[in-house]
Amino acid sequence: MNTTVRPTADRRDAADVLSVRDLTVQVYSEAGMAEAVKALDLCVRRGQTFALVGESGCGKSMTALALMRLLPEAGRVAGGQAWLEGLELNALPESRMRTVRGGRIGMVFQEPSTSLNPVLTVGRQLLEVLRAHTDARGAQAREQAVRWLERVGIPEPRRRLDDYPFQFSGGQKQRIMVAMALAARPALLIADEPTTALDVTVQAQILDLLAQMQREMGMAMLLITHDLAVVRNVAHHVALMRHGSIVETREAAEFFANPRHPYARELIAAMPSYAKRGRRLSAMAPDAAGAMDVKGVADATDAANAAQGAQAAHTANAANAANAAGAAPPDEPSRLEGDIVLRVRGLEVRYRPRGGLLRRADPGHVAAEDVSFDLRAGETLALLGESGCGKTTVAKALLRLLDGQAQVLGQAEFQGESLLDARGARLKDLRRRLQIVFQDPYASLDPRMQVGEILQEGMEALRPGLSAADRAAIAGGLLDRVGLPADAARRYPHEFSGGQRQRLAIARALAVEPRVLVCDEPTSALDVSVQAQILDLLQDLQKERGIAYLFITHNFGVVEYLADRIAVMHAGRIVEQGDAAQVLLHPAHESTRALLRAVPRL
Repeated sequence: MNTTVRPTADRRDAADVLSVRDLTVQVYSEAGMAEAVKALDLCVRRGQTFALVGESGCGKSMTALALMRLLPEAGRVAGGQAWLEGLELNALPESRMRTVRGGRIGMVFQEPSTSLNPVLTVGRQLLEVLRAHTDARGAQAREQAVRWLERVGIPEPRRRLDDYPFQFSGGQKQRIMVAMALAARPALLIADEPTTALDVTVQAQILDLLAQMQREMGMAMLLITHDLAVVRNVAHHVALMRHGSIVETREAAEFFANPRHPYARELIAAMPSYAKRGRRLSAMAPDAAGAMDVKGVADATDAANAAQGAQAAHTANAANAANAAGAAPPDEPSRLEGDIVLRVRGLEVRYRPRGGLLRRADPGHVAAEDVSFDLRAGETLALLGESGCGKTTVAKALLRLLDGQAQVLGQAEFQGESLLDARGARLKDLRRRLQIVFQDPYASLDPRMQVGEILQEGMEALRPGLSAADRAAIAGGLLDRVGLPADAARRYPHEFSGGQRQRLAIARALAVEPRVLVCDEPTSALDVSVQAQILDLLQDLQKERGIAYLFITHNFGVVEYLADRIAVMHAGRIVEQGDAAQVLLHPAHESTRALLRAVPRL
């Protein structure tokens, strides 16, 4: 059934801010011409939010760039029309289009750090928008810039107008991008993944800010994202894209209540939650290219869960009832009987100021203080908290990645041996047993090395007893285990997708047979189905090898689905910890309750 809304010229009226018909975008590469967007139709009305959802590579961002006439050199609009309040964008000369960009159409890009000019103050960049698209000049323009920073929640806006982007946090930089996009009071705002990789409280603040500005200005918003929970909470209409085409368009409430397309049902089923604990999230295994085959996926999902249907339904219903009544959650098989492999007591990480005789008395910045927890074999401990609370600092300190950069105090024992005092061969052996998967696999994989070399490098350093043939065989087996094709060993990291690179990072960590794996935001920027595959893989590996996970994240859906125990950090301290069900259903600390309140849910 074709559920796509196709606005036609005669259907456009005063309430239609953006109307797109048959938009086709072609991109040229070494492999030839490909259609990144295929005959796309959509309509965004005044005061409403239209969500364009789908996974990486489906054509969402390419659509936004085409509307803004910012396509890369290899791309071109091959057909179709786009009207902005009756103005046909594709027919405008570039000189006229420059007045539309930033004036009548504002855009918030996914990564503010790369969108803001690092050598210009934020005030100068905001003033540039005001001078180009409004009549404000001089002191009047500066006052408007101050007011915009104040409206988006930047403290001390008058002083901070002269600060540079690097002096702001990630959430603050995204707020500045919102201020720049709204400064000229556009008719349409395009928000391209505006909350990706933000913690839940900052994400909630950004979404509330956009909704407030939308109400005040009567602005239309095209929200581009793969986060279905965010869409469920803010969008009026939803269009689902796949392979460059819109496969379903519905009102948001109807889309989530009764998704019609199998792909929509697969994505919703792949969202992690407490009710899905013990069930597989990914409906089907990736094919040889690492892509998901979702043909008939609804039937595959039903079949995959049929064997555990009765028990899963009992668990889900009991969890919902417990949450509603404040009762204890359903019993689950406990993994807390294993030996303690990692014991941390009173860990403190202090960054001392550099240089200067007078600064030697300065105690420096305490990034983590009095951190204590235990991690048992085969269990998952989730370390939660807002950005900057000290989660990653704790992980780096335990992995001895802060040696020479910070003072680390306290005790940390790995299977009875001191992590913080180990040197030489002892430290080398401990590093073999304690590995990490970083948030950004592209940044952590050497782009000049082939995948086979990357996997064997760790084995050569930490498992010197293996022969070259043994290392190659182990690398090949690991690639197969994490679902990558056999020829992956001869390819480079840039030849893989984000999800595939994360699989490579996991394979590299497993190559030295660790007992503990630190996972630092391993799914924060992944699509829903790719995230589901990674979570299923981690659970399978844990069952097979008894690996313990220290899982650092701000994604509560992942925590609800995966964690056995939870430790919540705030301002460098663990303020609450306990069994996952207890912390999630009966949070004791206000920081935990604030995080839970901010979580967008389906």
